[in-house]
Amino acid sequence: MAFENKFIQQRIEKAEILRKVGINPYSNDAQRNTTIAKYLNVNSDVADKENARDENRHYIVSGRIKLLRIMGKASFLQIEDESGVLQIYLARDNLPEGFYNDIFKKLIEVGDIIEVAGYPFVTGQGELSLHADALKLLTKAISPLPEKFHGVTDKEIRYRKRYLDLIMNADVRKTFKIRSKVISLTRRFFEDKGFLEVETPMMHPIAGGANAKPFVTHHNALGIDRYLRIAPELYLKRLIVGGFEAVFEINRNFRNEGMDATHNPEFTSIEFYWAYKTYKDLIVITKEYFEYLFDHLDLPTQLPYGDFEVDFSKFSEIPLIESLSTIGGVPSEIVNNKEKIADFLKSKNITLKPGLTLGQLQGELFDAFVEKKLINPTFITEYPVEISPLARRSDENPDITERFELFIAGREIANAFSELNDPVDQLNRFEGQMAAKESGDDEAHEMDEDFIEALSYGMAPTAGQGIGIDRLVMLLTNEHSIRDVLLFPAMKPIHNEELNQEEEV
Repeated sequence: MAFENKFIQQRIEKAEILRKVGINPYSNDAQRNTTIAKYLNVNSDVADKENARDENRHYIVSGRIKLLRIMGKASFLQIEDESGVLQIYLARDNLPEGFYNDIFKKLIEVGDIIEVAGYPFVTGQGELSLHADALKLLTKAISPLPEKFHGVTDKEIRYRKRYLDLIMNADVRKTFKIRSKVISLTRRFFEDKGFLEVETPMMHPIAGGANAKPFVTHHNALGIDRYLRIAPELYLKRLIVGGFEAVFEINRNFRNEGMDATHNPEFTSIEFYWAYKTYKDLIVITKEYFEYLFDHLDLPTQLPYGDFEVDFSKFSEIPLIESLSTIGGVPSEIVNNKEKIADFLKSKNITLKPGLTLGQLQGELFDAFVEKKLINPTFITEYPVEISPLARRSDENPDITERFELFIAGREIANAFSELNDPVDQLNRFEGQMAAKESGDDEAHEMDEDFIEALSYGMAPTAGQGIGIDRLVMLLTNEHSIRDVLLFPAMKPIHNEELNQEEEV
């Protein structure tokens, strides 16, 4: 990295001056004894009194300078740590001789990380602050921060330089703290239900577990290609075959598909599998899971999401075919007729791939006319077999499966089904997927003969479900791009990155 910017050069020069006078601009002897949030809380009694101070209390706080108002013999600073913001009052006469004029005023700047010692007092404006009697530089920032009141608003910069986004935008840090809590609570919920957390491979010999295009990598030692996993499903079900009865995994999946507001090439999900249960049991546990999250995150059951108000106390269920007419407004007389559906979709200027089955066409109708209308939590059930290659057929109607997807605010949040455990039926489904792949469907499921063999040893009746953590966090934080809930989302390369990649090749 070349530090060519003149403002950066000036800060580098100041760091050298500090070294020459015996001050390490990157010291490693911090003495902080409290956080800003704890300081403000424990001294709330002082804050209740006008112009109060307590010189018998002494604290050492640390943080980044976010605002600096230098005056003649005294200055006000705002410093920020992870927990909050604190105002610091710094007076020349309270510091070692020469420090205020020669060091602080000339060499300390916004963006620097400092340590301040002093006692609590309340300013004339009634703000609980810290009256400093010592200041030590911990880290000299050589790149200046963006101007405080405008911050980092360019989303390209925010996503590419997330560290800068986090420095400048406290709300962004709040979003990612919520994300962390969601993952932690999810783990605790399933452990409390008796599920065992497991880990399965991230590199697969066969791209399986979902209909998606995989990323391909190469294993040099073995001289073979491997696929970054698109889903852990087939490995988790192997564990059910092996005798575990309730397992879950929270981890990344990778899908080599487009990027938009709800899709990132790598994403986080939880998948869990529960022996001796059906998809109807999963509907029950999913409602319990949401109730648990809202309770422990202390959220109201009605949350805004863009122009919508989502009521998380109102879960509903409806079969997919029924939803096409009752929610999507599709004429009921066409929903079970392949030719009529195709003509209807074409009349709506919807382009179709050739050779789609009835079930696939019904899926197209759902995507086009139903999905976006599902605002409150809705379980769409009874999916066609053709678009559910791993789900168990219904005993009452072999053309549909015991499956649901949960939609909230017009987006899929979860996918679940009673698992197919008939090895012959599973083999036939895989063969159908292979035929689709040969016809040009690059997202069709691969044949997994080892999984078929595993099923042949007998898998207990099982229900399984996947929940997208990223989309869930989007809902809970009212964020409308998946990039806003991923610390480091995938980005198109900028010119310099492209040049570096070419040089490496």
